[in-house]
Amino acid sequence: MTSRAALQTPVWLKIPGAGRPRQAAKYLSQAQWIVLQSPDCSAALQSKLHQGLGLFSIAEGNVDQALYHLANDVYLATAEFGLNSIEVSGGYFHMANIFFHQNQMDAADSLYTEVSSLWHAWLLSSLHGHQRALQAQAEASPFNEEEEGTEEGTTEAQRERGARMLSALLELREQGPLQHLGETTQILHSLAIIHYLGQGYAKAQELGMKAFDLAKQLPQQDSLETIGHLLELINAQLSQTT
Repeated sequence: MTSRAALQTPVWLKIPGAGRPRQAAKYLSQAQWIVLQSPDCSAALQSKLHQGLGLFSIAEGNVDQALYHLANDVYLATAEFGLNSIEVSGGYFHMANIFFHQNQMDAADSLYTEVSSLWHAWLLSSLHGHQRALQAQAEASPFNEEEEGTEEGTTEAQRERGARMLSALLELREQGPLQHLGETTQILHSLAIIHYLGQGYAKAQELGMKAFDLAKQLPQQDSLETIGHLLELINAQLSQTT
């Protein structure tokens, strides 16, 4: 009988398909067997497995199989975390890469846009939560620990994952033949938030200024206020460190 401890340690799912294909195939096969033998396995773990199988299929050149697994990844991640969760973004991103290399640009662009939108919405929410937590801490009595803010922040792993994905999207949009000013502004804004939350204030300022300058070129300049507010937060932190 498969132990629950084994299910809670998805070491195999962290191994990409590239590098050591035979070893990756072995580990992914073992992980798949464990999942199949465990009806109570969470959708989150199944999602990670399908993403691992999808990436391995890409490395093997089996595009149809990769799309099958990545579609299952998206479905299971949606079931576990919700339609607008960043956990869904990985499957979308890898599917978009496949369509991009197949020159199916409409499908690729649609998925890339969805990825950037998911991260932007989540990061804005995280930024607001961060501000609420700071405000609660500032207002809390030093004699009452229970009054301190309990808002959960972003993790380093989440920020790194978002930075990798969004940096790749930024390069794609900046080098592409078509201008995507709105989405590029959104991506720069998201990356600035990531660096701000990770206390990389100088880089956050650089990216935030780029986003602000691009936002000025948009027909609708609603984003100027939110980007400007982020720059104020960044500058306040920089002023404390100089």
